[in-house]
Amino acid sequence: MLYPSIDLLITKLDSKYTLVTVAAKRARQLQVKNDLTIEKPLSKKFVGKALEEIAAGHIEVVSEEEAAQ
Repeated sequence: MLYPSIDLLITKLDSKYTLVTVAAKRARQLQVKNDLTIEKPLSKKFVGKALEEIAAGHIEVVSEEEAAQ
């Protein structure tokens, strides 16, 4: 079984589309600057590490409306 599972990740965000967008953006950030927020990731790839951070609750999604306030 893959970790983290899609069922766990969907509880952290509102949709699969948001999950894909956030994971891709975080994976690109990790490629540029390896500032991982979890101690020992199970995955070796950047997307897997990003998904593990989301599952751990280390990534917070802020909408554009909230950011403007």
